[in-house]
Order: sequence, then structure tokens, then C-alpha cells
Amino acid sequence: MQKETQKPNFEFIALMAALMSIVALAIDALLPAISNIGEAIHSYSSTDNQLLVTMIFLGLGVGQLIFGPLSDCYGRKPVVYLGFVLFAIASVICVWAPSLEVMVLGRILQGIGLSAPRTLAISIIRDTYKGDYMAKIMSFVVAFFILIPVIAPAIGKLILDAFGWEAIFYIQLFFALVVALWFWKRQPETLKPEYKIPFTRHVFVDGVREFFKYRDTVIFTFISGLVTGAFLVYLSSSQHIFENQYDLKEAFPYIFAGLAISIGLSTFMNGTLVMRYGMRKLSVLALSVFCGIAILYVLLFWGTPNPNIYVLVGFLSIQFFCLGFMWGNYRSIAMEPIGHIAGIGAAINGFVSTLLAIPIATFIGDFIAESVWPLFAGLAICGIASLLLVLSTRKGSRVALTN
Repeated sequence: MQKETQKPNFEFIALMAALMSIVALAIDALLPAISNIGEAIHSYSSTDNQLLVTMIFLGLGVGQLIFGPLSDCYGRKPVVYLGFVLFAIASVICVWAPSLEVMVLGRILQGIGLSAPRTLAISIIRDTYKGDYMAKIMSFVVAFFILIPVIAPAIGKLILDAFGWEAIFYIQLFFALVVALWFWKRQPETLKPEYKIPFTRHVFVDGVREFFKYRDTVIFTFISGLVTGAFLVYLSSSQHIFENQYDLKEAFPYIFAGLAISIGLSTFMNGTLVMRYGMRKLSVLALSVFCGIAILYVLLFWGTPNPNIYVLVGFLSIQFFCLGFMWGNYRSIAMEPIGHIAGIGAAINGFVSTLLAIPIATFIGDFIAESVWPLFAGLAICGIASLLLVLSTRKGSRVALTN
């Protein structure tokens, strides 16, 4: 392990962010093109077309269960390469998809492929750093990573207008190739030979048993799922909200970028504040504000039409500012006790949180047809449930669930 006092290496942070940001590019660059893709594959239901966003998360969750254990057996780097290859194949399927069903299959496979670089970036960080310093590095990585959601919808819109929606997938492939080459040339293997686990059918079962021994790991994994589910509701319905409910098709990429900036700002602030106040205090305070703002919106606009766009963006900006103090910290708290199984631990953490997030997003998303109010009702419910779980933990607890 590196010493906690060692300064973060900028290239390491940028490379880890790049590995994670391909997921954001695969999702966010496509948002302005969802209605165009729907027309091309003869799918005209905005609710059905949300599957193009939510189903890639299903692939991300499932893929982690495959690539996480493999990385503990064979190392991080070979498994990342395997993920990139699968992503390339899936992207070709999406470009040539004749129907929604085939497109959804391609998106699931894209998610499975991207789960390797996304999850193993976290494993590599955990291999390299620990404690609040790991949370600091994670915050800087996520802050860097947020640059992609800021610009991706605008880039997607430009590509869509100039070359058509298929070109968005080709740009994603090019970016993935550049990152894969960078990773190959500059990132050494972080899994030490003595920590490699022989591949047997017991690897996954033993990893799951070890994972569920740690109270904080389990609880904060569930919290990550609730928080991710709340955000996924917005992500999957944002195009419908701004383009259909508010008739802001041209402005949508810029509104999306502005809200992403609020997440990036708070994430960067978290990277500097976490060493002073600790990841638990910061995340609990942010979660409390997150709940309060969501409840305030629910009470103010119960039974009324959508508010002015500036009011909506103001509420969402505060919500997303809070998220920047929550995501990286909750993941770091969950991963802290399980550094000895960082690969499969990150995989289980990601799978369980995704497994929770997808049905939450799908269920709440069905209600966001005419009004934004159900979005904030969902944010409030997820936030309150998360806060209750946080309050059930004890600071610094590493109590085993099974003795």
C-alpha cells in the first residue's frame, strides 16, 4: 500500500477517471438521440425508450460479478482488456440493431463490457490507497470523471446533427480504444502475485461469504444502491422531462451539463474536505440536506403543475451538489474493510447497488409522464431510507454479521 501522506499522481487520477468515464460517455452522449433512435428502430414510447439508459446499468451490475472474481485470480489488467473487447462487439450490435429488443440487448452487453474498466478502476484505487486518503483519491477521480457528463450530451447533439445517431457509437469506440492503449502503456498491475487467488468454483462463494461478514460494507452497499437508484430515475427520464414536459430540446444538453457541474464541484470539494472532517461526517450531512430538499419540493408542489424551469433546476442543483459528497464516500466506506478481496468486493458492491437501483428507477420512472413531482417523491423516499440505514451504523464499526 502507498502511504496515506503520499500526494496523488495526476496521471493516475486521470487514467482511473478515463476508465470510469467511458460508462458516462456511453450513457450521456446518447441522451439527445434517444427519440431519434426510437424512430429508427420503430419504438415510439418514451417509457420504453428509457430502457436504452436503464438496461446498460443491468449489464454493469451483472458484468461486475464476472470480472471482479476473474481480476482477483488473473490480475486487473487482462480483465480490463477483455471488457474493452466485449464493449466493441456490443457497440456494433447497437449500430445495426433493427428493433428495440436487439438494441436493449446491445446496451446490456455494452454495460457488461464496461463493467470491467469501471469496477476495476475502483479495485486498482483500493489496491493503491486506503482509508480517508482512498476517499480523497476517489473524490478527485470522480471530479475528473464528471467532466464527461458535462460535455457528453452537447457532443452527442453535435454528432447527431452532423452525422446521425450511429456516429455516437463510433465516437465511443474511438475513445475506448485511446483509453485502452493509455492503460496498457502506463498503468502497472496493482494486484501483487501473493494476493492472487487460484481460480476455482469456490472463489465467488468464498468472496460473498467474506463480503457479508462486514456490517458497514453491507449497509453502505445498500445505501449506494438507494442513492444510485434515485439518480438513475433522473438520468433515465431527463430527456423526457426537458424535451417533452418543458419543450427544451435544444437547451437540454446545456441544462444537463450545468447540473453535472454541480456534482463535479461538490465532488472536488469533498476531495479536499474529507481529510479534515472524515468521509462519514461529510456524507451524513450531505444526505440530510438531500432528504430535506426533496421533501421540501414534495410539499411545495404537491398537486400542482410543474414549476418554472429555473425553480426545477435550482432544486436539482442542490440535490446533485449533495450527491458529490455521497457517492465516493459511501463506496469508500463499503470497500475499506475488504481490501483483501478488493476485486470481488468491488464487484459485489456494484452488483448489489445496481440490483437495487434498476427496479427503483424503473418503478418511479413510470410515474414521470406528465409531472416531475414523482421524481422528487422518489428522491425523498430513497434519501430517508438511506439516512435511516446510516443512523443504524456506528462510527468506525467493522462488526461481523456472522460470527
